[in-house]
Amino acid sequence: MGLPTSTLLAITLPKPMKDFFIADCCQQENKIITSSFVVVSKQIKPKKTGEPYLALTLGDRTGQIEAKMWDNVEDFIDSFEQDDFLKVKGLVNKYKNRFQLTIHKLRRMQESEIEYADYLPKTTKDIGELWQTLASFVASFENPHLKALLELFMADAEIAERYRNAPAAKSLHHAYIGGLLDHVVSLFRSCNLVCRNYPQINRDLLLTGAFLHDIGKIYELTYNRSFTYTTRGQLLGHMIIELEMLQAKIVQLPSFPPELRTLLEHLIISHHGHYEFGSPKLPMFPEALMLHYMDDLDSKMEAMRAHFEREAVLDGPWTSYNASLGRPLLNSAKFLQGEPTAEAASSPPEALHTGAPTGTTTVSLFGHEEEPAAVETAVPPGKL
Repeated sequence: MGLPTSTLLAITLPKPMKDFFIADCCQQENKIITSSFVVVSKQIKPKKTGEPYLALTLGDRTGQIEAKMWDNVEDFIDSFEQDDFLKVKGLVNKYKNRFQLTIHKLRRMQESEIEYADYLPKTTKDIGELWQTLASFVASFENPHLKALLELFMADAEIAERYRNAPAAKSLHHAYIGGLLDHVVSLFRSCNLVCRNYPQINRDLLLTGAFLHDIGKIYELTYNRSFTYTTRGQLLGHMIIELEMLQAKIVQLPSFPPELRTLLEHLIISHHGHYEFGSPKLPMFPEALMLHYMDDLDSKMEAMRAHFEREAVLDGPWTSYNASLGRPLLNSAKFLQGEPTAEAASSPPEALHTGAPTGTTTVSLFGHEEEPAAVETAVPPGKL
C-alpha cells in the first residue's frame, strides 16, 4: 500500500523559500509584501467604534515587528494562536522611526510549509568552539570540588544539549539560539580578566557562579517556535530551578563542602542584584557582587550591540527608543564619523515623527502586478 498523496508531496516538494525578512524592512518601506512569520504575541483590542482589531507581534530569525489588522478581523480572530506560523500580506510602514506592518490578509501555515530555521535567530559563532572554551576554563580550576561539579553538569547529555542551544533571555539580551552559551563564555572571559585586578576574588568560585547563574533558563524558556516561558518557568523562575539542579548534582558529590554549597546558592539567588529585579537577597560577598555587575554589564552591552545592528540602516547616529534600557541610544561610531543629515539626524528619535507613509508602491510576490492598496494611518507600536 502506497503513501498518501499529501505525504508524498511533503516528502518530494521543497519547502517554499522565505523571500522577505524583518531586517529587510528598510528596502520595502511603503511597499506591500507577502511573507511568513511566527506569532510571538496576539491581542484582540477594541477600536474607538468598539469593533475589534488584531494587534500582533510577528517574528523571524532577524527580529520582531508590530503588526495590526483593522478590517475583516472577525474572519481571522479564531484561525490562529500565539506560536502559530502565518502567511501574511500587508503594508510595511514607519511610525516614530519604527517599522510596523498593516495586515491586509493572513492565513495559518501548514506544517509542511515551515522551515524552522527561518524563524528563530541563532548565534553566528561556532557552538562547538564556545563549548570547548567553557571546558578549557573549567579544566583550569584549582578547586577540585568546583571543578568536579561543573564537569558533572557538562557531562550530563541532556543539560549539555540544552545549554548549547538555549537563549539567555526571552527578549532583553542574547535572545537567540546559543545565546546562553555565548553569554556565559563572554562572562567567563570578562570575569577572568577582572580577577587579575582584584586578588581577593576567588576566581573558581566566581566562574562557577557565572556557569550556574542562568542555567535554569534551559528549563524556564521554550524555544521550539518562538522564545516563550514554560509553565514551570512561569511559576518558579530560573533561580528556583537552578537551586534544584544544583542540589541534584551535589548529592552525587558526597565530599562537597556545605559552606561552598551555601556560597553557590547565594551567587544564584543574588545575581540580579536588586530586590525589585527578582533577587531575594542582595550580593553579600565579593564574588557575588562582581558576578552581578559583570552579568549586568555583559547583558547591557549585548542589548546595545543588537539594537545598533537592527538599526544600522538609519542615517543618523540616534536609534529609536530601547525598551529594555529605557532610553534611545547614540551610536558613537556614527557620531564621530560625522552626520550625513543636518539637525533632524542629530535629534533623539522622540523628536522625530515620520507621519503616515506616502507614495505607496506594490511589490507582488506571486508574479503579477497588483493595484496599490489604500494606506492606513500609522499607529504607534507597543513595547516588545
